[in-house]
Amino acid sequence: MSTMGTLNLERVTCTFPARGANAGYTAVADVDLDVAEGEFVSVVGPTGCGKSTLLNVAAGLLAPTTGRVTVFGQNLQGINTRAGYLFQSEALMPWRTALQNVTAGLEFRGIAAEQARLHATDWLRRVGLSAHGHKYPHELSGGMRKRVALAQTLILDPKILLMDEPFSALDVQTRSLMETELLNLWAQDRKSVMFVTHDLEEAISLSDRVVVMSAGPASRLIGEFAIDLPRPRDVAEIRLTPGFVEIHKLIWTALRDEVQKAYSLSLS
Repeated sequence: MSTMGTLNLERVTCTFPARGANAGYTAVADVDLDVAEGEFVSVVGPTGCGKSTLLNVAAGLLAPTTGRVTVFGQNLQGINTRAGYLFQSEALMPWRTALQNVTAGLEFRGIAAEQARLHATDWLRRVGLSAHGHKYPHELSGGMRKRVALAQTLILDPKILLMDEPFSALDVQTRSLMETELLNLWAQDRKSVMFVTHDLEEAISLSDRVVVMSAGPASRLIGEFAIDLPRPRDVAEIRLTPGFVEIHKLIWTALRDEVQKAYSLSLS
C-alpha cells in the first residue's frame, strides 16, 4: 500500500559496528513500511527482531545505514518533530507533579504558564486524572503514570504517535483498561500510529493493520494483515469474538516459526 505523505520507511537497513574483523550486526534489512494518515499500525515479531530499531529510525533517533525515511513527503533529517514518542518507561520528571509534567512540553515551546496550565488541566481531565494533578510520579500507580505520559505526549498535538510497548510493565487488568483508553483518545482525531509490541493479542485489538517481522539477524517484514474488526472497540470484549480468533490464528501461523527460530538462536 502506497501512503506517501505520512510516514514511510523505504528499504531501511540498520547495521551496527562490531569489534574486531566482524562485518557488523545487521538488525533489519530492506524494510519497507508505510503508515497512512489516521492509520493504527502495529509491528510484531520475535524478541530481538529489530522492532524498536525501526521505531527509533521513524523517530529520527537512529539514522538507517541505507534506505530513507519520509514524513509527510519530506526526507527525515534528524529528529522527527512531527511525532510523539511513548517509551516503555515513562519519561516523567520525579520532581514535578503530574500537572507540571504535562505542562512541561508547552513551557519548552514558550507557551505562557497560565495557558499551559489550563491546557494541561484539560488533558488530565481527558485521561481521567483531574483529581491527581497535584501528585508526584511516585504517588501514582503504574496505570496513572501511563495516563500522565499519554497526556504529556498528546498535549503537544503530534501528527504521528510512535509507541514502544508502552503498557508492557502493567498488570493484565490495568493494561486492558489502558489499551481501551488509548483507543478512545486516538478516535478523537485519528493520529497516525506506529505501535511496537511483542503481544499479538494487543496488536490485533488496537490496530487497523498488523505487520510481522522475521527473526533476526537481518530481520525483514514477512507478513501484513488488515484487521477488519469493527470500531469502536473494547479490547477485553473484542478478544472474545469469532473474528478476533480467526485473525489471531492467521497471524500466528506466520509468526510461530519465527518465534521458534529466535528461541533456538537464544539457546545456541
